[in-house]
Amino acid sequence: MIENKTVFITGGAGFIASTLIARLVERNRIVVYDNYTRNTLKGTPWAAHPNLRQVEGDVLDFERLRQAMQGADIVVHAAAIAGIESTVKDPVRTMRVNMIGTANALEAAQQAGGVQRFLEFSTSEVFGSQAFKVSEGTSTVTGAVGEARWTYAVSKLAGEHLAHAYFKQHGLPAVTVRPFNVYGPGQTGEGALSIFIRKALRGEDLLIFGDGTQIRAWCYVDDMVEGVMCALEHPDAVGESFNIGNARAVVTIYGLAEAVCRVLGSRSRILFRPALSADIELRIPNVDKARELIGFSAQVDLDEGLRRTAAWIAQHEAELPALAPIFRS
Repeated sequence: MIENKTVFITGGAGFIASTLIARLVERNRIVVYDNYTRNTLKGTPWAAHPNLRQVEGDVLDFERLRQAMQGADIVVHAAAIAGIESTVKDPVRTMRVNMIGTANALEAAQQAGGVQRFLEFSTSEVFGSQAFKVSEGTSTVTGAVGEARWTYAVSKLAGEHLAHAYFKQHGLPAVTVRPFNVYGPGQTGEGALSIFIRKALRGEDLLIFGDGTQIRAWCYVDDMVEGVMCALEHPDAVGESFNIGNARAVVTIYGLAEAVCRVLGSRSRILFRPALSADIELRIPNVDKARELIGFSAQVDLDEGLRRTAAWIAQHEAELPALAPIFRS
């Protein structure tokens, strides 16, 4: 158990990080470092917790990041440009924030000294468009040059390589997690599942771009955070990468839309539109390594996750940002 530690979290106001804070804040000192482009932390019971301190800053500002990180025992690097719409709209910033920002966080942790664990978030997209039961040893891919969709995966993969380089060359105790389609309460960005739920609650049409046969494995945020905790706590995690996902919650995008309507009792129509860009056709993790090495196993099935997420969205709908006109998953 992590107790009496100073935990420094870049992107700490984000979706997964805010859920992680809920697990840690009672027994630890939390420092959130964020530019607040999105703020899931705002309005949560722990936002004003006496153990939590917030620092507004950008991971591209190395000196501010270095100063804010002083005294950290654990560093969780969750700051990134994420979401396909954001990536396609601004691929240059995506590459800069995700690569240079990760380089800055690693160097700041190395200079701070005394960091007992550095956990960085990569992505399941490093496996490309055809990822069936991919393990951590499966070859990663970078996609076609010039296709903006892949700038996110390339930038995160570069950060992952750099984290492992810091471990091997400098002994920084780094570990990487690769999330697979995380959803749940608190998600305020571009997640396909949360958009489906918001539209279904309103009785609006659910739009699928492409033929709807794209396959995903959906991981509830509490399971994702449990995987992060395992990676932070277990001594065997250092120097490793881990797939974190739910290999049992597998469904096509069309099947997902149907499940949302069924679980919520919605009469929304499911409509199809032409595909907008390159897409992930198949993404299912092999999580054997995480189970065997650090004891992680997802627990929340898809229907239960949908019910919990819908209940949270219904309660907070008025606070959520307006839906973008298009999205991809």
